Amino acid sequence: VFTLVGESGSGKTTLANFLLRVIKPTEGDISFLGKNLESYKKSEFMKLVQPIFQNPYETFNPLKKVETYFRSVIHKLKITDGNGHTVERVIEEALNSVALTWEEVKDKYPHEFSGGQLQRLSIARALMVNPKLLVADEPVSMLDASLRVFVLNLFRKLREDKQLYIIYITHDLATAYYISNYIGVMLRGSVVEVGPAEKVLLNPLH
Repeated sequence: VFTLVGESGSGKTTLANFLLRVIKPTEGDISFLGKNLESYKKSEFMKLVQPIFQNPYETFNPLKKVETYFRSVIHKLKITDGNGHTVERVIEEALNSVALTWEEVKDKYPHEFSGGQLQRLSIARALMVNPKLLVADEPVSMLDASLRVFVLNLFRKLREDKQLYIIYITHDLATAYYISNYIGVMLRGSVVEVGPAEKVLLNPLH
C-alpha cells in the first residue's frame, strides 16, 4: 500500500485522475507494469486499474438496482471464473470477499444499504475484474470510526490475499499510518517526501 498524503489542494486527486486516465498529463508520461498507461486498450486498462471513490452514495445510481452494476461489468469485460459458473456465482464470489452475500444484495436499490455497505459494494465491483491496482481516493472519510477500521482491514486483507497494489489517498495521517507500507507527502503539486510509513510519519521533514 502506497499512501499519498497532503493538505487539500496539494494535487492528490489530480494525480489519482492521471492514474485512472480521467485526465491526461500535459507533460511526461506514466508507466505501469513497464508500459505507458495511455497505450493500454480501454478494456485492458479496466482489468488492470480500478477506482474506489470517496462518496459511496455517488457511486451508484439511486434508480438502478445495485446488481445491475455487477452484471454490467461482467458483460462489458466478459468476466468468467473459468469453470462455467453462473453470473450470480461470479458476483457472489466478489461479494464474499467484502463480507457480503448475494442474498443481501439481490433485487435491492442503493438506498437500502448503509454507507459502509455501499463502500464495500463499490470495492466488490472493483475486485470482480481481478485488477492489479486499486486507486482509493479518501475511501473512508465519509464513514464512521468503526466502519473505517473495517474497510481499512479489508484493504489489508486484500493486499495480502490477492497481491494487490493499492494507492491510498488521504489527508488523515492516522489511517495512513495504520494501512501504509510507504508514504509520499504532496505539497503544491509535488511529492516533497517519500519513504517507509513509519520513518516518514515519526521523523517528518515536512
